[in-house]
Amino acid sequence: MALACALGLGACASAPTGMLQIVPAVPGTDRVDMLTATTRAPSAEPGVLFSGDRGDAVSFSNIVVSIPRDREVGTIQLPRSVPGNPETDFTVSSVTPIAKPQLASWFNKANGRKRRVFVFVHGFNTPFDRAVFRFAQLAHDADANALPALFSWPSRGHLLDYARDFDNASYSRSDLAYLLKAAANSPSVSDIVILAHSMGSWPAVEAVRQLALEQGGVPRKISNLILASPDLDVGVFRRQVEDMGKRRPQITLFVAQHDRALQLSRFISRGATRLGGIDLTRDEYQQQFAGLSGITVLDLSAINAGDRINHDLYAASPDAVRLIGDRLLQGQVITDTDISPPLAAADALGSAASLFVTAPIRIFDAASLR
Repeated sequence: MALACALGLGACASAPTGMLQIVPAVPGTDRVDMLTATTRAPSAEPGVLFSGDRGDAVSFSNIVVSIPRDREVGTIQLPRSVPGNPETDFTVSSVTPIAKPQLASWFNKANGRKRRVFVFVHGFNTPFDRAVFRFAQLAHDADANALPALFSWPSRGHLLDYARDFDNASYSRSDLAYLLKAAANSPSVSDIVILAHSMGSWPAVEAVRQLALEQGGVPRKISNLILASPDLDVGVFRRQVEDMGKRRPQITLFVAQHDRALQLSRFISRGATRLGGIDLTRDEYQQQFAGLSGITVLDLSAINAGDRINHDLYAASPDAVRLIGDRLLQGQVITDTDISPPLAAADALGSAASLFVTAPIRIFDAASLR
């Protein structure tokens, strides 16, 4: 109960409702032009756009977010009242609905030049406005040379709606698979990088698995699947990866043992450690990964950044954001040469089923795994 209260306080920053009201852009600000795809129900409330309930169908929009320049990497300046001030706050400068038949044309925005698509799937307890602003911050700070696409499932945005959020995330996985398929089928798209946070890892991995089962392997354009603080059962994740077959993307995990949100999820799951909270120095987790190839694990347990529950380290830590932008979004695999303490990387289980963990974590080789 104490942990739940702490999480509730950490999640309840005093942000107003209606933050997505359109505010004209001003000179001297940056912008992120994103596609949004959501299975949420539309909202008639000004500046909300979409609620935490399920919609009848997936809805697409083109949203442009204005970002003030005088801010630290990893931070989001939410307006204290609406409409916000684009000189000091994250604000929205335009919202344009996109009909489903017009989705293919959005991927052609590169004017004939093939571009990478960066897909983000948010986590538990995330209203639509928070998802939009978090992704805008991440895409901006990572300096992503990619077309940003947000997939937003109907999170209720309340701490006590964990079970309902999980059902809504499961409800949305086929629509996420549709978005990924549309991107993969576009001749204007060179490759696709997916980043899913927390509970969003469930529909993300399921959508990729679904495409693999439908097509005899994951579409080759899906080059990297990044799971940040994944709220997944470790054994279920292994089966999902196995179901993808040999033709699957590089998989990168961001984990932290001091992630308090995943500690609560572990309690709800009756003691089952979540994938984002594993300690790869322990034999039981090495066994779960043995035999899998193409998985890299980044352990952020030595970092404290952003909120008090250490659940958003992937986006709040400048080091983690740098790795996402400089390496993962470029389709590259992170190695120990990319890491400087206190950030530790575990390059897990390559073709030789070995586990390597860079300093300051201990190093294991193939012989150490049974």
